[in-house]
Amino acid sequence: MLITNAKLVNEGRITEADLLIRGDRIEKIASSIAAPAGVEVLDAAGRLLLPGMIDDHVHFREPGLTHKGDLATESMAAVAGGVTSVMDMPNVAPPTTTRVALAEKYQRAAGRMRTNYAFYFGATNDNLDEIKALQPGEACAVKVFMGASTGNMLVEDLATLEEAFATCPTLVVTHCEDSPTIKRNEATARAKYGEEVPFSEHPNIRSTEACYKSTELAVRLAKKHGTRLHVPHLTTARELGFFEAGPIAGKQITVEACVHHLFLDDSRYTDLGSQIKCNPAIKTAADRAALIEAVREGRIDIIATDHAPHTAEEKAQTYFKAPSGLPLVQHALPMLFELASRGELGVTTIVERAAHAPARRFGVVERGFLFEGYYADLTLVDPKAQTEVTRESLLYKCAWSPFTGHIFPARIDVTWVNGQVAWRDGHVAEGIFGRRLGLA
Repeated sequence: MLITNAKLVNEGRITEADLLIRGDRIEKIASSIAAPAGVEVLDAAGRLLLPGMIDDHVHFREPGLTHKGDLATESMAAVAGGVTSVMDMPNVAPPTTTRVALAEKYQRAAGRMRTNYAFYFGATNDNLDEIKALQPGEACAVKVFMGASTGNMLVEDLATLEEAFATCPTLVVTHCEDSPTIKRNEATARAKYGEEVPFSEHPNIRSTEACYKSTELAVRLAKKHGTRLHVPHLTTARELGFFEAGPIAGKQITVEACVHHLFLDDSRYTDLGSQIKCNPAIKTAADRAALIEAVREGRIDIIATDHAPHTAEEKAQTYFKAPSGLPLVQHALPMLFELASRGELGVTTIVERAAHAPARRFGVVERGFLFEGYYADLTLVDPKAQTEVTRESLLYKCAWSPFTGHIFPARIDVTWVNGQVAWRDGHVAEGIFGRRLGLA
């Protein structure tokens, strides 16, 4: 396919050019390309052509939790949102905490996922030997839940943490919230409200202190052991002091912000309640503003989603029973383009943080950029059109979104995965599937 009259967004620049796809690769980029015989021509008519978003942080819920979502359904929603590659977390059932479980998960994905994919390996208090045995490219990273989580994946033993940080052969990715602090805050809330705790208390329970204390420990351990550390879903201005501004190249310690923490603040608990309950919590307007500024200056390196669907019935429960997490992959790029339309983020910054930086940090081979010879994972965005979120348009298995009724000031028109059209004009293409990511 030849894409003509596009505005290519790549490496900090927006340039008018044509792009030729042949097979699964970008064959040529030039100011003008004559259409070869038999090649379909798509006139971009001045729309923006981006490298597809590489979402380094999703929970697609398979295996074991597939009533909420699965690898097939959630990856369909992702390509509809311009996401071409995902990295899925290990807290499923059974958890991905053995190399056998990791291999089985890759088998599940083959021929079913619409995006390209890689999977995390989960740390526990007793699987250090499995972590040490990981081979290059086998997992995108090892996920360590250092704070409150579920199941047996909460690693609180300091000696185990020390050894994991000292010996892990891959990038270490940490969930940073301090469990004792959260438990004290929960007790305080229960004493005041009983079981009818309002959702507006969530950022007080999952507090700044809980986040800061755990992040400080992760950064301290990484510096002590020389660990390559990535801290996902940062939520507070206070934690930003642990991280350096500037290009991601050469950083030992990096950090991620998620789209909902950049888009929402704690005023929205009033109308959205349990729908935006997530861990760590959406916090204040001042925290949101600080995160936006940190994205602009490169203190925050990567933008992701933490896509984490639950059923509407599960989310409709009272505070302590309603699970944390919300579906996001279908609307992450439209959310970011709304921030661009407000003047809060530049389009080139969005591409840097959501495509270039995750490719660099996780060693994704030949993806994440508009380069000749790279895989043709592309997204065509119309920044002058709109995306109205309706129940009928949702591709999430859970069939709800906190943004239902909202109109985003941008539209994802086409998504290519490995050179093939996976999404076009409101429809997911049949029979187009992603591949396992190559990781250097």
